Amino acid sequence: MIPISGVYEVAIRVRDLGASEAFYRGILGFEFALRDEKRSWIFLRAGGSAGMVVLQEDTGQWPSQHVAFGLRASELEPATALLKEKGIKVIGPIFHSWMPGRSLYFNDPDGHALELFAPATEDLS
Repeated sequence: MIPISGVYEVAIRVRDLGASEAFYRGILGFEFALRDEKRSWIFLRAGGSAGMVVLQEDTGQWPSQHVAFGLRASELEPATALLKEKGIKVIGPIFHSWMPGRSLYFNDPDGHALELFAPATEDLS
């Protein structure tokens, strides 16, 4: 087996790169890494050096995706309040005993199902 240690990069198709960049940077706090004008892509750091999200502008037809991002348990309630303050409909937090941890669900501007997951243990290393 290959000893994979985690997911480093996820690509998400979006219809309007500017609107999606504003959402992922302005609301979720992702940091700018690189803009590829040729392909209409932007690379954003999610959690510092923990990983990247690549927003790929594509005006074609594609299914919505689901992506979950981790955060500390103490950060989940403030994140819930911030999303609601920004007018984003949220579901949760919901406790999942099988993980164990709590999840908050909401959509991005393109209807992708996003999740913030806080493990029951504080170790996110």
